[in-house]
Amino acid sequence: MERVVDIATDNLHLAVQRGFLTVSDQGEERGRIALDDIGALVVHAHGVTWSTTVFTRLGDRGVPVVICGSNHAPQSIVWPLHGHHLQGARMRAQLAAPRPLGKQMWKEIVQAKIRMQGEILLRNGHEAGAFDLLARSVRSGDPDNVEAQAARRYWKLLFGRHFTRDQDGGDINGLLNYGYTVLRAILARAICASGLHPTLGIFHANRANAFALADDLMEPYRPLVDQMVRALVDEGMSEVNPETKLVLTRITTLDLPSLLGVSPLSVQAQRFVHSVAQSFETGKARLELPQPPLLVSAPATADVDA
Repeated sequence: MERVVDIATDNLHLAVQRGFLTVSDQGEERGRIALDDIGALVVHAHGVTWSTTVFTRLGDRGVPVVICGSNHAPQSIVWPLHGHHLQGARMRAQLAAPRPLGKQMWKEIVQAKIRMQGEILLRNGHEAGAFDLLARSVRSGDPDNVEAQAARRYWKLLFGRHFTRDQDGGDINGLLNYGYTVLRAILARAICASGLHPTLGIFHANRANAFALADDLMEPYRPLVDQMVRALVDEGMSEVNPETKLVLTRITTLDLPSLLGVSPLSVQAQRFVHSVAQSFETGKARLELPQPPLLVSAPATADVDA
């Protein structure tokens, strides 16, 4: 099972030894993990050092390295250059995709996100019928910004009427930032593996955003992070610390149902991104979007990463 490795302790050294990523503190090894078991490497700490081999070996496996700021949101991502064997052809198809196709794909992504939000609210005891109606009202390209309309209702219901989503905020916002960082890493890896380019978004088009496509494709999964954060808060854990981060990294193993059966989120995300790549190639939007899981909660905690 692929793991998200989080480096949260200052002044550690990362190296590669015989197929393992090793983590050392002043020359003493603190832990190790097989390179083939890593789904993403997330670094929060100050003074972390590493050998170049860390990047080359993780790059060989298509593993992104995410470096975060003090708000637990990603500041940079090291993305492997080599991806799918059809990478060149798929990137050309992605670049040449007609605008109507992108708008149709965005419609389906927004609808899936709003329906997932409604499902999360329903599981938390709220009336969510309006969210199904909102999802049905989304038009191609979402020109009416139904996504924002749903968000305004959603945040107040899930976290209380005084809650405001703030990327630079702490507590709940910090937990959300960290969970979304994990999601972005999962989608970035799937994008690389599918031969697409992360900068060429479907909807997000900020010239400074090198991972616009990852931000687009993670949208339907965001409510799953929100539910895990809600469960943590209900248990009295509202701060970003090693314990809560470990819980949030486990979203990669969350089981999601599909036509092919139940699969971990990391696997379902790969199928979703592959369907996006095929949509670019065929010119028809046929997306394998995530479905609500049977259960979403904050799993019991265990030993934390470095």
